[in-house]
Amino acid sequence: MIAKLSGRLDATGEDWAVVDVGGVGYLVHCSSRTLAALGEVGEGCTVHTELQVSENDMRLLGFAEASERDWFRLLTGVQGVGSKVGLAILSALSTGELRDACGRGDAAMVARAQGVGPKLAGRIVNELKDKAGAMPGGSGGFAVAAAAPAGSKGADAASALENLGFKPAVAAQAVARALEELGEGASEGDLIRVALKKAAG
Repeated sequence: MIAKLSGRLDATGEDWAVVDVGGVGYLVHCSSRTLAALGEVGEGCTVHTELQVSENDMRLLGFAEASERDWFRLLTGVQGVGSKVGLAILSALSTGELRDACGRGDAAMVARAQGVGPKLAGRIVNELKDKAGAMPGGSGGFAVAAAAPAGSKGADAASALENLGFKPAVAAQAVARALEELGEGASEGDLIRVALKKAAG
């Protein structure tokens, strides 16, 4: 699994970039926001990546930030959202806008993305509204990705709070505040203990 590439930006196109890492050029498909963030051809760049394998295709998706990749994973978990539509949504909306749209149930905002009709937009916000508050986003975003990659301390802590009866958005917000207080190096046990106090308070 290729999780990240750091190298030189070799070429770009409408929805792709080639990153040269030690003389090997990796073709990565990107949102327009990621392409804009990569900088100029010839400059150094870093992309977070997701490898997708199907019966007749294998492609690398690239993201300027890990939070964008987390949202991509969440989006493509919705029926009818493939990699192309996922990137189109991330081109049309920032992660903060997407989080807010899902949290508010604002399907019209998601439908601004190319290839996303009202029906699909409605399905996206309905399926993701409970997870939106747990996802990182732009200004004022929560710092923990409880719905995205399973296994992170923040995700596990939020899951523990949900198992105790807290709503996903409440659990995520409490864990995010605990992370801010304790720092990224905090143990999972400490995170849960502090997050519990914040959720209950």
